[in-house]
Amino acid sequence: MIDRLVPQHRILGIDPGTLFMGYALLDTEGKHANMVTYGVLDVHKLEGQYARLQKEFFFLQDLIDQYHPSELAIETQFVDKNPQTMIKIVHAQGVAIAAALSKDLPINEYSPMKVKMAITGNGHSTKEQVADMLQRFLQLDPAHMPKKLDATDALAIAYCHFLQLGLPLGLDHGAKNWTTFAKQHGLVSTESTSPNERLKAALAGNKSKK
Repeated sequence: MIDRLVPQHRILGIDPGTLFMGYALLDTEGKHANMVTYGVLDVHKLEGQYARLQKEFFFLQDLIDQYHPSELAIETQFVDKNPQTMIKIVHAQGVAIAAALSKDLPINEYSPMKVKMAITGNGHSTKEQVADMLQRFLQLDPAHMPKKLDATDALAIAYCHFLQLGLPLGLDHGAKNWTTFAKQHGLVSTESTSPNERLKAALAGNKSKK
């Protein structure tokens, strides 16, 4: 009997920004996911928007050449009350997408709310809550968690894409939402209904296991 081929992916997650760009690489094989690396590109000291965008573009090309991801997951549909801020973010998004396209990477876009829902079950959760859940899901060393949350935001985007692939940890058929995933892993009580209740239950449950 021939074993079914296990899908393998190396996902590059990008949290676009004009001063700080978060990036993360996530390896997935079948039902397993492991963080390869993550960090933040700091361009705030460069003078001028276009110099910063150029730095981001070449950095991403080098990152792709070094780690050979199979696809890009990027946060889009950013909304801000300041139109100028929105325009700058869109420019950063475009640069990241252009760098990926220059290396023939497939592009996958996710809204901030969708990413938060995928990780915590709450589309309005904080960056700190997202980082904490990722640390638990991927068993990251708390001592090595980055100070700038742009990095964990990028990792969350990559992990969100992992879930969308239908390959979440320990599930044979794939969980299409956080509730199914969390319940099957004993992270939440089946009586937990609201996103806030699910998040609290998940955090409490993981703390009790330590």
